[in-house]
Amino acid sequence: MSYLGPVIAILFIIIVARLLLKKFYPHAVLLIAGLLMLAASYWLPGHEPAVALTGGPFGFDLFRYINSSFAQTNASVGLMIMAIGGFVAYIDNIGASEALVYLALKPLQLFKKYPYLAAVLVIPIGQLLFICIPSAAGLGLLLMASVFPILINLGVSRLSAVSVITSCTAMGMGPASAITASATSIIEKDTVFYFLKEQIPLAIPLSITMMIAYYFVNRYYDKKMDREQAPVPKIEKAELKAPLYYAVIPVLPLILLILFSQLFDFFAVPIELNTTTVMFISLFVAFAFELIRKRQPREVFKSLSIFWNGMGNIFKTVVTLIIAADIFSKGLISLGFIDGLVGASQNLGFGGIGVGIVMTIMIFLASVLMGSGNASFFAFGPLVPKIAAQLGVESSSIILPMQFSASMGRTVSPVAGVLIATAEVAEVSPFEIVKRNIIPLSAALVVMIIYLYL
Repeated sequence: MSYLGPVIAILFIIIVARLLLKKFYPHAVLLIAGLLMLAASYWLPGHEPAVALTGGPFGFDLFRYINSSFAQTNASVGLMIMAIGGFVAYIDNIGASEALVYLALKPLQLFKKYPYLAAVLVIPIGQLLFICIPSAAGLGLLLMASVFPILINLGVSRLSAVSVITSCTAMGMGPASAITASATSIIEKDTVFYFLKEQIPLAIPLSITMMIAYYFVNRYYDKKMDREQAPVPKIEKAELKAPLYYAVIPVLPLILLILFSQLFDFFAVPIELNTTTVMFISLFVAFAFELIRKRQPREVFKSLSIFWNGMGNIFKTVVTLIIAADIFSKGLISLGFIDGLVGASQNLGFGGIGVGIVMTIMIFLASVLMGSGNASFFAFGPLVPKIAAQLGVESSSIILPMQFSASMGRTVSPVAGVLIATAEVAEVSPFEIVKRNIIPLSAALVVMIIYLYL
């Protein structure tokens, strides 16, 4: 086997990482790198580009593949992710997300004498919220408006408060998550079963690990720093944009997906709803709530534009990134990167476990560099089926830790949107948040590897 192709692929990965570190536009970097690798594989002896060849000019085949990738992505996982994005934007606009956060965080006020315990209890509560509100920056800012003042008034430092808030987005899971949608599409598994049977059992020990680590890490750092800070007012119920019963709206998609999944058999004729359908149903339930509450049809009808704008924003950020990452991964495959990785792992005696660990750590580091869990997962996730097939292992055994490590890496990236946004509100440095996050998230990464592979 020639290792020239894999070596060229590694060089491309290094160049891409450097460009992303210099804050080049990731969509363009991944797209152009993918096209260049596909072109290199066409001219490199012993390699074949992973695109359909028509016999005409190869350059035309490359651009036909871009067209094909757009068509396939938009017709399946792309539409699902856009519907999720539109729904998240709509419920945020009408105040439903804020109502859910307000109710979920009320129990924290019972721990006035134990501020650091209250702080770490934010983690499981926030992770449950992240399942229903799958926007890292969006949820982070909501928690900054609600739980941040509570923690400050309990005696927790700004950095401790903002660190546990960002940790709530460290595991992208649930049927409404873009990474989950992509993962289940890649391995062709039912989203609800994947969530309940594989994601939740893994999330429990990781959450416990993070809670313990954050408790001691934040206490240690707070003792070393001057914690004098201006008082922060608590969020009041009167400040909410919507009544508290609106809190059911963000949870509705999850309820519908579970009730109408194969877990239950309520109907003589089974009814199965996919994520996209559930998002549209939930949208019109929220729309009906608004009509009944406001009784201003013109204003409520116009509010649907928030949904379409949310879909458009997700298309230009996430869906186009999926397409660029798909072309990047095809370039890696064409140059024999997967064959080289599997061959090197077998020569070193790794097998399926070794490759799984390597891919998990690689995607964690990629997320730190890119500041985006989506970008790193969409780049390397599509490689999993071929790796799993060559090693004779289940695709889910590799893709599950990759998915979680992608979100974890984002949480320790100083260029991640959620860290930048929350740091600005808290008036602290993103690098200081990273210092608080790196030990708990690294511990969770190690526990995940031990739990799944050792």
